[in-house]
Parts: sequence; structure tokens; C-alpha cells
Amino acid sequence: MAAAALALGLAACAQPTPGQQPGDAPTASASVTEGAWSLDPAASRLTYVSIKAGEIAETNRFAQLSGAVAPDGTASLEIDLASIDTGAELRDERMRDVFFAVAENPVASVSAKLDPAAFAGLAVGQSLTRSLKASVTIKGVAADVETEVLVTRPAEDRVTVVPTAPVLVSTDMFELTDELGELRAMAQLPSITPAVPVTFVLSFKRG
Repeated sequence: MAAAALALGLAACAQPTPGQQPGDAPTASASVTEGAWSLDPAASRLTYVSIKAGEIAETNRFAQLSGAVAPDGTASLEIDLASIDTGAELRDERMRDVFFAVAENPVASVSAKLDPAAFAGLAVGQSLTRSLKASVTIKGVAADVETEVLVTRPAEDRVTVVPTAPVLVSTDMFELTDELGELRAMAQLPSITPAVPVTFVLSFKRG
């Protein structure tokens, strides 16, 4: 993925900007810290893997995300919990109604404060890794999550963020152990693993 992003970035650098003729001196790129960035939900993805009965792994995702990064580095992400997609309609219903109780808790939120100076030198076609600490809130319970992310700028007004390794999240962090027990009983399973690895691709566009 990083190689593809780098190739896209190099291609963008090679193309003349509007009003620029071949052979003209290249126009300097605006700093990645200029302006606000909004999440492109069509190009973004958030998934996790659940394990039941000790050995059956299932991939799940949230279909609707929104978010933004302000010029001062304030970053936010909202996850529409009703958009859960487990691949099974009955399981989706139980996750919405029993686990997340979306009628009272429609979204999960993620917030972080980034240092703009840490990204100021990111040019088109370049990538860098940075440690990231974020606060995640689900059903009114907040927990800190730390990870390392790879940030790539494939085009002038496009930045993508992916974790360098899956992020482990557990039900204990958000006081969801009882809800997990209810799901296990309803599905008549011997166990559902309380910790899940989470991966994501977040694509931001300027403006």
C-alpha cells in the first residue's frame, strides 16, 4: 500500500498543475498543515476481527465514518454504530440493540491532539510514522488507546493514515463485559473473546 501511495504521489508531482505548462518550473506544494482536512468516508475503512468458540474468526466493519483534522491539530472521528456490518443480519441486530444500544448511543467517538510541526515537512509522495494517542468513547465510557501510524501524502490534497500494526481493544476498557456475556448467551456460544484487533484506513482530503 505504501508503495502504491508513493507511486501515486510521484505521478501527481510529475503532472502540471492547472495553468502550468510542460517545462515550467514546478509549483511548490502547500504545507500539509495548511487548512482543515475532512475524512473521505468512501475511501476509508474501519474493521475488527472477532473470535468465537475459541477458534472461529469473523471480520466485521463499520460502514459509516466521519471526521476532520483542524489546522491546530485537533482530530476527531465519529463511528456510526448502527452501521455495523458483521456479515449476518441477526448478528448485526444483536450488536446494535444489545451490545451498543444504538438507540441511546448512536455513535462512538475518537479524539486526538496532533502536533502540526510533526507533519509540516510531509511532501507529496512521502510517508512518515508517528506515535498516536487517542481517546475513544463508547456508550459514555472513555479509554486511551496508543498506537503507531503510517501517514502518507499521495497527492497535494490527500493524506492517508493506517496503523503499522493492529490496535488491540477489549470490552473491559469500555465496561462492555456484561453486554458481551449477553451476546454469548443469545448465540449459545461457549465463549466470545473479549479482545479484538482493530485495523483502519483513514483517507483525508483538504477542505
